[in-house]
Amino acid sequence: MPELVEPPRHRVIDDIAGLAVGALVISFGLFLLKAGGLVTGGTAGLSLLLGYVLPMPFGVIFVVVNLPFFALAARGKGWPFVGRSLASIGLVSLLTSLHASAIGVGHLELHPVYAVLLGNVLCGVGLLILFRHNSSLGGFTVVALVVQERFGIRAGWVLLALDLLVVLASLNVIAPLSVLISAVGAGVMSLIIMLNHRPGRYRAM
Repeated sequence: MPELVEPPRHRVIDDIAGLAVGALVISFGLFLLKAGGLVTGGTAGLSLLLGYVLPMPFGVIFVVVNLPFFALAARGKGWPFVGRSLASIGLVSLLTSLHASAIGVGHLELHPVYAVLLGNVLCGVGLLILFRHNSSLGGFTVVALVVQERFGIRAGWVLLALDLLVVLASLNVIAPLSVLISAVGAGVMSLIIMLNHRPGRYRAM
């Protein structure tokens, strides 16, 4: 019988670098989506959606929307996961605002298809980086990871179902064509996660 080898552990510097890079990639993806007047899935998409109707900065809305999910995260994933996720949310909120200040959403014109595809690809890749370092953006990703670990249902499928609900809700705020484009983008992000985040595939801790 082959000897079981304990998976390598991340060093603290590995986790810090991973969270910083993941948050940077996601924040720029969200910036592109906001610049294109689009939404995506998850609590990030829900926060973008609320940001179109509420006179509050995206970062503030993002933090508030995610707070209720951390009770589930603490029970299902533990406090280290909660701490890393809080740090990731804070970084994404800060960096998204910095992108908007440095570039200026009102001065940036993007084709919606380009914005939704690139934005969701960046968000998907950034989430994978966070997952690899025992973190998430809270909200739906917490639910998806807990369901995957407890019931074996792929996190990507869970995210896709929840994301589509958010995108459909945006029909009340943005044009139907933008909703359709956003739905395709949310599917792209979920596909990236489904193909790359499977139980047992990544063994570092």
